[in-house]
Amino acid sequence: MTMSAAQTSPSVSEEDRLRADLYNYLGLILSAPPDELLLAQTAGLTGDDTELGQAITRLADCARTTKPQQAEREFNKLFIGLGRGELLPYASFYLTGFLHEKPLAVLRSDLSARRIERAPNVYEPEDNIATLMEVMGGLIVGRFSTSSSLEDQKTFFNRHIAPWAGHFYADLETAKTAMLYSAVGSVGKAFMTIEREAFRLTPA
Repeated sequence: MTMSAAQTSPSVSEEDRLRADLYNYLGLILSAPPDELLLAQTAGLTGDDTELGQAITRLADCARTTKPQQAEREFNKLFIGLGRGELLPYASFYLTGFLHEKPLAVLRSDLSARRIERAPNVYEPEDNIATLMEVMGGLIVGRFSTSSSLEDQKTFFNRHIAPWAGHFYADLETAKTAMLYSAVGSVGKAFMTIEREAFRLTPA
């Protein structure tokens, strides 16, 4: 787990739990290469005729033909590489062109206000896409010490995720070294579009 939780999840609607599950899944598969169990779970996903559903179906198909060693090599080429990977999955980089810039400082301030702390064994900057997905999932189910109201989710999403996550997922979808993660990018891009539109329609 990337961020420390301070509260037990209250009961939430089925729709919100499904939203949180997808955020948490994206956070998990973007934080480290998937092991055999996660690949098997991914292969068992089923979609529908929507854009997101079709992306999930494609992801499940890719997972069925991907071995853990292949996924690890792909993950390393994408996000680690020699010096750096093909993509830098950080808000600061996408918004300013540099790491450890103002978007990270603003995020840290907002996380601190919500009493959300980085786990002591995690060294990635908090504006990593995987961390932001995990935090959003936690806010939805009330895993942290502050309110998980829709307004709070909207504020966090619009401030820290909406400005760049869709661009990142689009880049991941078309990355040269991506196969399994290309499908992850398709899922993330479709999901961010749904979330952005849903929050746009939410009363201010």
